[in-house]
Amino acid sequence: MKRNYLLPLLFVLLFPIILFAQDGKLKVTVVEASNEDPILGASVSLLDLKTNNQVKGRQTGQNGIAILEAINPGKYLLKISYVGLLDHTIDEVTIVANQTLDLGTIGLVEGGNQLDEVVVRGKVSDLQLGIDKKIFDVSQSMVSVGGTAQDLLGNVPTIQVDADGSISLRGSTVRILIDGKESAMAGSDINKLLQSLPADAVAKVEIITNPSAKYDAEGQSGIVNIVLKKNIRTGLNGVVNASVGSYDNYNAGVSLNYRNEKFNYFGSYNYRNGRNVGEGSVRTVELINGVQAPNSEITESNSQSFRKGINNSFRLGADYYASEKTTYSLGTNISIRDNNRGEDIVYTYFNRPSFGNKSPRTSRQQEQDFGYDITFDYKRLLKRDGEEITGNITYGNDKEDGTNEYIQTYDIPTLDESRRNNTTSERGKNWNFQLDYLLPLGENHKIEAGYRGIIRNSDENQYSERLLNGAFVTDYNVTNDFDMTSGVHAIYANYQRMLSSRIGMQFGLRAEDAYLNSTIQSYDPDRILAGTNIVAGKLDYFRVYPSLFLTYDVNAEGDKVQLSYSRRVQRPRGWQVNPFVDVSDETNFRQGNPNLLPEDIHAAELSFAKFYSKWNFITSAYFRRVNDMTQPFQYDTNDPIAAIYLGDNTNATFMRWENVGSRNNAGFELISKVNIFNWWDVTVNGNAFYFKVNPNERFDVRETDGFSWNGNLTTNVKFSKLTSLQLKGDYRAPMNTLQGKMKSMSGVDAALKQDILKGKGSLMFNVRDLFDTRRFGGESYLPARYSEFYHRWSKRTFTLSFSYRFGMQDINKNKDSREEGSFSEDAGY
Repeated sequence: MKRNYLLPLLFVLLFPIILFAQDGKLKVTVVEASNEDPILGASVSLLDLKTNNQVKGRQTGQNGIAILEAINPGKYLLKISYVGLLDHTIDEVTIVANQTLDLGTIGLVEGGNQLDEVVVRGKVSDLQLGIDKKIFDVSQSMVSVGGTAQDLLGNVPTIQVDADGSISLRGSTVRILIDGKESAMAGSDINKLLQSLPADAVAKVEIITNPSAKYDAEGQSGIVNIVLKKNIRTGLNGVVNASVGSYDNYNAGVSLNYRNEKFNYFGSYNYRNGRNVGEGSVRTVELINGVQAPNSEITESNSQSFRKGINNSFRLGADYYASEKTTYSLGTNISIRDNNRGEDIVYTYFNRPSFGNKSPRTSRQQEQDFGYDITFDYKRLLKRDGEEITGNITYGNDKEDGTNEYIQTYDIPTLDESRRNNTTSERGKNWNFQLDYLLPLGENHKIEAGYRGIIRNSDENQYSERLLNGAFVTDYNVTNDFDMTSGVHAIYANYQRMLSSRIGMQFGLRAEDAYLNSTIQSYDPDRILAGTNIVAGKLDYFRVYPSLFLTYDVNAEGDKVQLSYSRRVQRPRGWQVNPFVDVSDETNFRQGNPNLLPEDIHAAELSFAKFYSKWNFITSAYFRRVNDMTQPFQYDTNDPIAAIYLGDNTNATFMRWENVGSRNNAGFELISKVNIFNWWDVTVNGNAFYFKVNPNERFDVRETDGFSWNGNLTTNVKFSKLTSLQLKGDYRAPMNTLQGKMKSMSGVDAALKQDILKGKGSLMFNVRDLFDTRRFGGESYLPARYSEFYHRWSKRTFTLSFSYRFGMQDINKNKDSREEGSFSEDAGY
């Protein structure tokens, strides 16, 4: 790989350009009025003046200081509370753009007897809208309780989950991160981890549709960041939960947190025994001269499937507050997964006498996965107010071992029973290095710069044998070893500045040096190079990704308009570049392409955010251009490439990942939340877009375009202080594709929640896919074949769950210790 980019990279890192910062800050120091000792862990909440909903919140640190950042300009109610002391309220505080409101020192006074336990009944807003980020507090998603992280994402506005588990945003692929980083536990397929990770382990989901240069440039339509739960309240506190559902679904978990003046310890354990029952059908028709003839061969298949997995996930960590300005964090995530999947298919043949009339096929797959990551974080506040440096090092390791068995029989004596046994193994290692520096240059501008490096290594191998003349023999066509190494080294610089009291600008550059190299090894003894690694693909490129943001503050209430542009990339993944054919389904052969190029994406977006006391919304008009667009491309049966693998099986499909051409998307999106009454709110999302795909000439298909839309609606009804209902519905309209059409899909979820045990416990009953209608379907059109299909991994499910919250605000602080003084001289205060 070339390494002659040092000067351009340094130029980008040091290149000063302009930006702005339009949000305000609030700073307050909280002490005990009796002795002026700083209070660690006091709750500082900024509330909406009319609804009393929390807008921002934070606890005070070791020195009693709390700083609330990124606050939209406007007027708020401030509330400061701590166990055993009287609340302190300021009826109105005014936040001004690009200024820090310092309230000085506020003393809390005695308020009666010390309370042993605190139950927090306030509800955090489940939707926070920003001009460049949407944050969804998914702890409020009752319809996802008892499900997986994948189920949960399907309930987040703007996100769609396909039948195969792939995640899309605004109809395009998206970058999935966990706690701001690519998860090493996921191996080569993040969807597998999301299918086993309990929804109860997720705290919030962040969506960034047009990220700045500070963020990873990967992701066609942006970034989805899944933030796992990590409690930081003072003292000992925690949550236990358990659920049981239809089709033998069981979940259980516990989360504990303990914090004192120097350390914050956190840990959680989640167990999931999940089982999804699915179904599907495919009808494939041979076309003669482009039409179906009386003697056209037809194959129909109907399948029943199950996907069962047992997942044990652990999360352990600690934060060490070495001083007022320095924090160290060490944590680990461990995932132990046991997956058991199966599918029973019955093929029915018409006008295919050589195959008979019916042919049942049974497949069983078992996998054992083990993955972990270890992460170290560092944060240091420097001399200037707001100046800081942060760093992260993460190492991850994932391994997966599996066996697959396929058995197919025929109802005619001329065809023998077909059997195949596969043994698969995958090993992966990830390193993540990150260093960020923030330097405020005044009240109205700042500069950010940093480095990020990602290095991945994976080794995938498969041994396959098939039944031939009554004995199993090695099938060297699909017995292989595939190794891949990839890496991205990036540096970025952002410069921000207000051009006037209302107009701001940000311009950034991110430079990335990326590579992806793969080798293959065949074990066929008849081949000259058997057992020797052969280069399958080699990709090495350097790109610069600019980003530009212009923002106009409409008024002091926080309404704003933003115009943004960014260049992005979608890099090939492991399963997309593996050249060995997947033969798990005799009617659908799939192959990766080691020479796949990364997509080059240019995105522009115009957004407007409006905030009322009981209603807020953000609208976005966007355009996205994708060059070197990648997708699985279906080859017709008479194509020379398909004929190599299909042979006489003319009713089967063969698809391979290809750079098919370019795509333009232009659309309009609305996200809005309305608090109709204090007991009733509605969140609605709609996305309508026009697209056009221009294929490369070598694929011999026509260009396609069309209009499509999707939307969802979530409503919460609070019947009383203890009883609430949540309903969620979603719809995806039909959409043309390059080689066919996707059909519409819709579904409704419902949940009922009852708080018990004086608000510390909850019982919840939910139904996912209430009307049993959510299924993925489509059609494909090829010159010699027409196919129609539908599939779903999960049918309607019912879940009953229980959760219990407990905790003391601070087990080390009581009334006597406060009177005597509980802080030592060397405690760092």
